Amino acid sequence: MADDLAAIGVEEFLVSAAAGLASLGYARIEAKDLAQAKLAIDALQSLLPHIGGELHADLQQALTGLQVAFVSAG
Repeated sequence: MADDLAAIGVEEFLVSAAAGLASLGYARIEAKDLAQAKLAIDALQSLLPHIGGELHADLQQALTGLQVAFVSAG
């Protein structure tokens, strides 16, 4: 596992984590587990400043969609 982690850059790992958080956030919203959805949203939001380029814009859009879905579910 250490070799696998050494082979990728930090930003690539953050993008993967952010995408996973977005998916998890939507799943938690669907399950009406809004506390866990909020945690996923907050974690995703905290990662965004560390991700650049086009991926930042895509993940920002995903975050906005999550926030809207969260408010609609509440």
